[in-house]
Amino acid sequence: MNNMKKRKVSILSTLITVLFVMLILNANSQQSSDSKKGNWVWLFEGESTDAWRDLKSTQFPEQGWIVKGGVLTVLGKNGNVPYGQDIITKVQYSNFELELEFQLTKGANSGIKYFVRNDFPGQEGKYLGLECQLIDDKRHADANLGTNGNRTLTSLYDLIPPSKNKKVSPPGKWNKAKILVDGSHAEHWLNGKKVLEFNRHSDSFRELVSESKYNKLQKFGESSQGHILLQGHGDEVSFRLIRIRTW
Repeated sequence: MNNMKKRKVSILSTLITVLFVMLILNANSQQSSDSKKGNWVWLFEGESTDAWRDLKSTQFPEQGWIVKGGVLTVLGKNGNVPYGQDIITKVQYSNFELELEFQLTKGANSGIKYFVRNDFPGQEGKYLGLECQLIDDKRHADANLGTNGNRTLTSLYDLIPPSKNKKVSPPGKWNKAKILVDGSHAEHWLNGKKVLEFNRHSDSFRELVSESKYNKLQKFGESSQGHILLQGHGDEVSFRLIRIRTW
């Protein structure tokens, strides 16, 4: 083997070794990250709604939400039939990974809110928090409002738009959402792909809040803990396989 070939083999061998080491380090890092997370806990496994309550009592609402076939559905406006109002978790959360599947009806609008609290000065009693927007982008007018798509599906509502390359299943089909919060860092995921991330304690985030509908809420989105909320917005939306793990 001549010197040129030897050098090529040596370089290739070095590259393979470096790649192998990087893969091991990445795997160890992922294992370390996952190891600090607790076990998954069901917030809705298909039957029990014990993890949830309405905004005016300690119990799950008697009207406006139904459980059928392993699916939790908020009813929309339909004549004189009571439609569903917001529900929140009985427990408040800090660092967490939330997963669920959702199914929109045509033209529907809803949301998953987190770090929800009801004690903002001047807004006492109103449950407000960061929102992962759930909406039919093609049929609901609110998706076209806001700035640069920050009211579209899986946006951080009125603050940060999601990736333009997000993959969406249409109304009537199931989508999988994930919200991850680790200290100040937060992420929204849709169907296995991360669509946005942000630092909720950063100056850039605070600037976005100052330019949004939340600009009068002091330290909005920066709470150390809060409820998770499923929004009843007058449209029928279904949820299933809701689970969370914390650390």
